[in-house]
Amino acid sequence: MSQVSLPQSLQKDLPLTALAPMQDVTNLWFMKVIAHYGSPDYFFTEYFRVNDTSRLSRSILAAITENDTGRPVFAQMIGESIPDLVRTAKELCGYNIAGVDLNMGCPAPRIYRKNVGGGLLLSPEKVDRILAELRQAVNDRPLTVKMRLGFENTDTFYEILDVINRHSIDLLSVHGRTVKDMYHGVVKYDLIAEAVRRVDCPVLANGNIYSATTALEVLAQTGAAGVMVGRWAMGNPWLFNQIRQALRFEPITPVPLMEVRNYIDRLWQTPAAATMPARSRVGYLKRFLNYIALSVDAEGDFLRLMRQTQNEVELLNLCDRVLLAEGTQTLALTPYSGV
Repeated sequence: MSQVSLPQSLQKDLPLTALAPMQDVTNLWFMKVIAHYGSPDYFFTEYFRVNDTSRLSRSILAAITENDTGRPVFAQMIGESIPDLVRTAKELCGYNIAGVDLNMGCPAPRIYRKNVGGGLLLSPEKVDRILAELRQAVNDRPLTVKMRLGFENTDTFYEILDVINRHSIDLLSVHGRTVKDMYHGVVKYDLIAEAVRRVDCPVLANGNIYSATTALEVLAQTGAAGVMVGRWAMGNPWLFNQIRQALRFEPITPVPLMEVRNYIDRLWQTPAAATMPARSRVGYLKRFLNYIALSVDAEGDFLRLMRQTQNEVELLNLCDRVLLAEGTQTLALTPYSGV
């Protein structure tokens, strides 16, 4: 069975880190922004939609072909048509990718209702057929899978893990919730630990890893080969560096709120800004600020005031007032509870 190989430039003595694929977030621009603050070991693209008329998205492809972060990039696909998944996987293998990843976890209803993403977890037999064909097609580089614990419950969890083993998957990322859980409720790290014990490939633990301390706790609890961080990296792009510091038993470097303000500026300057209506641009920035704000003040004042802003001027003025205030306040290393 082939194994995921780490480039020489990466730490080999530490658990792996990866930025989770997030649709409309983890594009080339955000990968570059994250890289400025400290890249994960691996990036994953937004998913390439696969069906009988699909073609490779040029904007998602840019995250591979124009990526100068120095980190390997896995190309993720979402779909259920086996001939089209095979066709797309072969096309992707013509590019400089770390491997091909199959999305079996997207919890958006408009996605799983098409029997793709998390919807595949309802049919282990279909997953078996898909992975059998993809394993044959992707034979010169890693084939990886991102999944959840199940659809409404964990009834198919172990059966699908056995399918993962049967087709020599090279890396498995497990989000410790079901599809119907979305992003709510307790993450079942004990079941991620079960996956680590049951499959032969490295496992990345995913789900609510919001701090370096949490990452260490999850690694200890699950025995996973590494962690995959999604939404919390939107709020703290320094998180991957902080995780590495914690793994080396080094003090974690606090981030001054002035640096957080600079991060917001980078987000504001997204290349899409020129064609984005002002209201949409404010909405885009608030997606990130919903996470950033949770680590700014324990009372939640910044979060509340941010959500009340109506336009660009109000929003950026608030950021200036709170984040550039005199003092030595830093971004909390763990989001404040109860905000």
